[in-house]
Amino acid sequence: MHADSGEQKSHRPIRSYVLRQGRLSPAQRRACDDLFPRYGVPFASTPVDWSRIFERVAPLVLEIGFGMGETTAAIADAQRVVDFIAVDVHLPGVGALLNRIEALGLANVRLIRHDAVEVVNAMIAPSSLAAIHVFFPDPWPKKRHHKRRLLKAPFVHALAHRLAPRGYLHVATDWKEYADDALATLNAEPLLANTAERFAQRPHWRPLTKFEARGQKLDDDVHDLVYIRA
Repeated sequence: MHADSGEQKSHRPIRSYVLRQGRLSPAQRRACDDLFPRYGVPFASTPVDWSRIFERVAPLVLEIGFGMGETTAAIADAQRVVDFIAVDVHLPGVGALLNRIEALGLANVRLIRHDAVEVVNAMIAPSSLAAIHVFFPDPWPKKRHHKRRLLKAPFVHALAHRLAPRGYLHVATDWKEYADDALATLNAEPLLANTAERFAQRPHWRPLTKFEARGQKLDDDVHDLVYIRA
């Protein structure tokens, strides 16, 4: 498996992540070696025929940044008639999600270990997605790092362009300043319409993550933004 280094170089685009070589558990390493060939999809420079990959025609959801995979696996388990493309670069999380896929017998999840911006621009056809989930992206809180934030206007436009009519984009963050920034960026995208006046209620189907539950105990509010492709 391969993912680009997150180190900033003058001749490379700004990344929304820094690739950290986290420690792999033996189980995660075995999953990467044994299961990624079955559930992983290599990066491609042209749009992918996902009905061929999943061997069926079904609603398609893109999940950007799945962490350790708890939420992705739980949603995919509850919605087996939907197919999920899960994109992340961090190897321990890839191994953890692969183990969850195998344990739950999820035939409706595929992983891509690559930069999400490049995946969207190259591998996802216009108007092909039923939904896009971006749960708890790195807020890059320091002002000098704001340029690394994922939800910049050009990428939001690319995401909106990949949604089918009435498809939705769902963002969740516990960083208030980033929530306000994302709200302004999403509101400015003409292809998207907010489903709430500002922030939406957490949908019942989005599981409460351990990270989120810990934040609630510290009175850290989580902000959900749900937009529909107009």
